[in-house]
Amino acid sequence: MRSPLRVQRLDPGARLPVRAHDDDAGYDLHALQPATLAPGARAMVRTGIAIELPAGHAGLVVPRSGLAARHGIAIVNAPGLIDAGYRGEIKVLLLNTDRDAPFEVAAGDRIAQLVIVAVATPPIAEAETLAATVRGEGGFGSSGV
Repeated sequence: MRSPLRVQRLDPGARLPVRAHDDDAGYDLHALQPATLAPGARAMVRTGIAIELPAGHAGLVVPRSGLAARHGIAIVNAPGLIDAGYRGEIKVLLLNTDRDAPFEVAAGDRIAQLVIVAVATPPIAEAETLAATVRGEGGFGSSGV
């Protein structure tokens, strides 16, 4: 994907996504309006933008590591998935995991990152068996500590 990502400002106060550094994978998403997250509370925070993803791509809304490390701020449905056909406003579902301190979001704050990825969508073929692998059915915790 080398063509520009088309972004529509749905509110004049909205900030366009930006990358802090040329080699960053994620585009910072900014809060449109202030919000207060009480300890343990969640909030849907507006960004005021919509995007036009190219066919064959998806947008993943992922947490900002600094907010997680310093304030315990997570994204409830991380990663949030934006399908290529979606044209509505991007909203971020923030969660304050801190048990004691509220968290204040100011308009313009960087609240999440948008990562754009290519998506494989092979046709589905029902199978009676699957090819054997070394791992097999080993799941949660099967590879050790």
